[in-house]
Amino acid sequence: MTAARAMRGPAPAEGDADTHWLEHTIALSRSCPPSDTAYSVGAVIVTVDGLVLGEGYSRRDDPYDHAEEVALRGARRDDPRLATATIYSSLEPCSARASRPRSCSALILDTPIPRVVLAWREPDVFVDCDGAERLAAAGRVVVERLDLAAPAREVNAHLLH
Repeated sequence: MTAARAMRGPAPAEGDADTHWLEHTIALSRSCPPSDTAYSVGAVIVTVDGLVLGEGYSRRDDPYDHAEEVALRGARRDDPRLATATIYSSLEPCSARASRPRSCSALILDTPIPRVVLAWREPDVFVDCDGAERLAAAGRVVVERLDLAAPAREVNAHLLH
């Protein structure tokens, strides 16, 4: 996300705005280079007034990139708007990974982002994920939108046998 291409949309909130932003993450996930060993995921960080601070998708800049870490790289760590922002992800933020020392749920916990909205819980194809539980246990609001799990899953159908 560059400053020249600042995007704005509905302010994060339950309902239509969450639907809008999760659909955006699913669209981002369709840009992922294909992989037989990793999910295709999209993520976006949105301020309370609907401004995108960062967005990304898996493998965007590096073969080991996860969507949430790409989105977090797009936001300034010292941006005070993170304290009231929402991070949206088409897949539950990971709680363990082999390719990097820190999981996406840990990276989110390094920020003041108070709200996490996801479309689909990570199935145990690669790891046993409990990212949503870790985030909630740390006091973050975690919203799971089961109504958008099917389109997020469809992007990754080749991994699900």
